[in-house]
Amino acid sequence: MKHAVVTGGAGFLGSHLVDDLLESGYRVTVLDNYGSGRPENLSHLEDENLDLREHDVRDPFPEFDGVDTVYHMASRASPRDFESHAVEIALTNSQGTKNALECARRYDAKTVIASTSEVYGNPEEHPQKESYNGNVNIRGPRAPYDESKRFSEALSIAYDQSYDMDIRTVRIFNTYGPRMRHDDGRVIPNFLSQALSGDDITVYGDGSQTRSFCYVTDLIGGIRKLAEAPASDVSGEVVNVGNTHEITIERLAEIVLDAVDTDSEITYLPLPKDDPEVRCPDISKARRLLGWEPEVPLEEGLDRTIEQFHVANRA
Repeated sequence: MKHAVVTGGAGFLGSHLVDDLLESGYRVTVLDNYGSGRPENLSHLEDENLDLREHDVRDPFPEFDGVDTVYHMASRASPRDFESHAVEIALTNSQGTKNALECARRYDAKTVIASTSEVYGNPEEHPQKESYNGNVNIRGPRAPYDESKRFSEALSIAYDQSYDMDIRTVRIFNTYGPRMRHDDGRVIPNFLSQALSGDDITVYGDGSQTRSFCYVTDLIGGIRKLAEAPASDVSGEVVNVGNTHEITIERLAEIVLDAVDTDSEITYLPLPKDDPEVRCPDISKARRLLGWEPEVPLEEGLDRTIEQFHVANRA
């Protein structure tokens, strides 16, 4: 039985990845310090092939009896955490990445590094291709996350060049779905929490900035395809995974208001510093190398997410 180690496996994305790996017949070890991940994200699982270990990836990894794949998913990703947990985020994506790579090196395992569309910063190229080097403010409020993710990629390349490892990097674009924290600070959980509570929906700026939103099962499908592809096709590669359906934030607010029975209205506040004006992936590489593209429409994905938010509100 193949063994996968998933850092951040109790988080939003990590827990869905754990579900998929177990369903695929893997033995899975989760390493999570529960800083932003939550044990309840995995509480539905009663599987003898799942090993949950409370562990901070900034510390050296425990020893295993063998590892086939390391998925490095750990990192706070909420904008609300970028200042309050700046040092932790920077070290998770630097020291934590080093420890993940050392684990993979020790066991001659594949490594999947979870990077982010935030490496593109406020992009001057649109949509963003993997070859675009980005426009990141290295001293801005988002820098501990954005720049440490860029370093995580650079360190992965250094390990590949130095030790001839099989390292694959996924650049994750805006993703949503069940198990997102209601206080996450990202736009969809913000809008849903406000609408379900009857509070006005807060749009920053004039709402003309754009995003594209990928439902979580589509995202995990792309990550797994990247992990399972032949090394000859994808080792050393970085691949965008996200949805190409681009909408304005104001339009997203209108869709949420249509989907939720609420008296909420839209209000506007100043745009935060360094908030990207546009964000949309070029996924031609994912189509070519992985045969992957998203399938779940935004309205359908929102309905699934709203139901989980309803359940949580009733609990």
